[in-house]
Amino acid sequence: MEELEPPSVIMAALATLSPPRLTDLSHSIFSEVHQHRRRLTFILSSPTLFSLTLRHLNSLSLSHKSLLLARFLLSALRRLSRPFQSPSKLLPYHPSTAAISPQDLDAAVLLLLLCEVRQHNPAALRTPITKWRATLCRIYSESLLTISGLATGGGGALIPYIDTVVRCWKFVGFVGSCGGKVRREVAASPMAVVELPSVAVGGGGGTVECVICKEEMGEGRDACKLPCDHLFHWLCILPWLRKRNTCPCCRFQLPTDDVFGEIQRLWEILFKVGSTMCTSDGDE
Repeated sequence: MEELEPPSVIMAALATLSPPRLTDLSHSIFSEVHQHRRRLTFILSSPTLFSLTLRHLNSLSLSHKSLLLARFLLSALRRLSRPFQSPSKLLPYHPSTAAISPQDLDAAVLLLLLCEVRQHNPAALRTPITKWRATLCRIYSESLLTISGLATGGGGALIPYIDTVVRCWKFVGFVGSCGGKVRREVAASPMAVVELPSVAVGGGGGTVECVICKEEMGEGRDACKLPCDHLFHWLCILPWLRKRNTCPCCRFQLPTDDVFGEIQRLWEILFKVGSTMCTSDGDE
């Protein structure tokens, strides 16, 4: 089976949303894009700020650049994946996993612009670095004139936004710790674990076994219930979730405070919906 391209899968997933939910998402994306473009315009219009931002960017190692874009990507994936998560399975995440300082946000939006220019117009960056700001201003102004929908809101910002998400994903996948075929084990977020409910194991003539210790859970005793509805002894599931964020039965993933692990989790939610949509269309 031919491997599906990330932009196609994301667009296929978004196509499953109802018009009102897609409109809400589009407006949310437009607001974020508008904020980032205003920030980038401010950077390019100020020689001092541009110089400081470029100096900060150049001071970062490749791994730090990857983490910078990972936080940027995680914020976008939270926005894109939220409509596909049922309210009963939405658990809290630690805000710091996507928190980004104003200085780092400036570096991120400038880095994304530099990556885009290097991809589509590499000759522009072969000029002396002292001329970069003027060159980038010209290229950025020309690109704004060709993007439809930015002035009105709507879906015009959707495709450029998805292109940016995919570009970040590829960069983080190559340099960082996500995007590989082998999943890393990461701990569940403590905030998500605290939110897990205790439930009393009922009677009804049936027995409930904790798959971790292989022992029955006594009737009337409190058990931990994961969002996937599987039950476990609290004393069994807590050590498990300190090492991995998956359900021992069905591999349902809880939120994690690991940035790359959380990117992988949210990316898979989008891909599950989008790839199913693409496959069903291909079978018709």
